[in-house]
Amino acid sequence: MSSILVGGYSFLRTGLTHQYLYRNPRPRLRILRLILRASMADDDKQRPETENGVVRFPLSPSYSIVIQRGDITKWFVHGSTDAIVNAAEERMLGGGGVDGAIHRAAGPDLLQACYNVPEVRPGVRCPTGEARITPGFQLPVSYVIHTVGPIYETNSDPEAFLKSAYSNSLKVAKENNVQYVAFPAISCGVYGYPYEEAATISISTVKEFANDFKEVHFVLYNEDIYNVWLKKANELLQSSI
Repeated sequence: MSSILVGGYSFLRTGLTHQYLYRNPRPRLRILRLILRASMADDDKQRPETENGVVRFPLSPSYSIVIQRGDITKWFVHGSTDAIVNAAEERMLGGGGVDGAIHRAAGPDLLQACYNVPEVRPGVRCPTGEARITPGFQLPVSYVIHTVGPIYETNSDPEAFLKSAYSNSLKVAKENNVQYVAFPAISCGVYGYPYEEAATISISTVKEFANDFKEVHFVLYNEDIYNVWLKKANELLQSSI
């Protein structure tokens, strides 16, 4: 139960109906108008900032999570402190979906940089759940952070591995002084991760890094995925605004 201060008087809020018990001899109509105005202002503070389909959830004065539709290969904020995350395969040599799109946009130097990443075992440069970093080359960002999400149906613990993919990507970004990071929906393509579960894991994990970055974006090409991420962000982040 919470209280609200209106015109120098204290009122008690009870439940979702915003009913108030008050102790004041003033006319009731004026009191109720003041309460309604204050309540509307309070509700406005809880709404995320929306502009052209870009929905920003400011979790602190210096950190926001942003949900938007778009092409991650064209995303940037400042360029010099930006990184996009690639949903890669363990061999890190390009593939389909966002992986192929990032390699095409970055140019052939990205493939060579991936070849130069040491293998941890034959054919594996980045094990599932881990992350590696390369320059961005022809992309408008400075870095590409490559991470490998779990295949939902075959992984022994897909939730833990998906969480690791997000958290290890952010740890690598922090180590390289990145301030702005953009993620796709890792594992939600051919790897078959259910959208609702993936959105919950990704947003909850990113929220844990609130003191380490200025902005973390989810740049989502698929409209259905965007709608799920936005719905889940409203559920998980509104109480933090």
